[in-house]
Amino acid sequence: MTDSLLVQLRKGVLDMCVLAMLAQQDGYAYDIASRLAQDIGMGEGTIYPLMRRMQADGLVKTYLEESSSGPPRKYYQLTRAGHAALAAQRTEWNSFVASVARVLADNPSSARAAGGAR
Repeated sequence: MTDSLLVQLRKGVLDMCVLAMLAQQDGYAYDIASRLAQDIGMGEGTIYPLMRRMQADGLVKTYLEESSSGPPRKYYQLTRAGHAALAAQRTEWNSFVASVARVLADNPSSARAAGGAR
């Protein structure tokens, strides 16, 4: 896979991945960014503007929690709208993945039936 395609795929799923992570447990931006870097290779710099946008859109809310290693941390928590957005995005994602899988399937007879040539 080319690097540019991989970057576009990562950007396309970033919102959904953050919502899914926050559905599992509340988190602070640096922790979310670290987990995204480890799991899907996203850079840290993309998370802070995303979290501000999600808060402005009402998908997450914040609260402060004391930290043993410095100032209080701002934690993000999904709102009802965030849970609803995640559910909708999961449905769209699953449908999209199934559609792409059908297109990529190596089935010459279905290509001919659909009017394709080989």
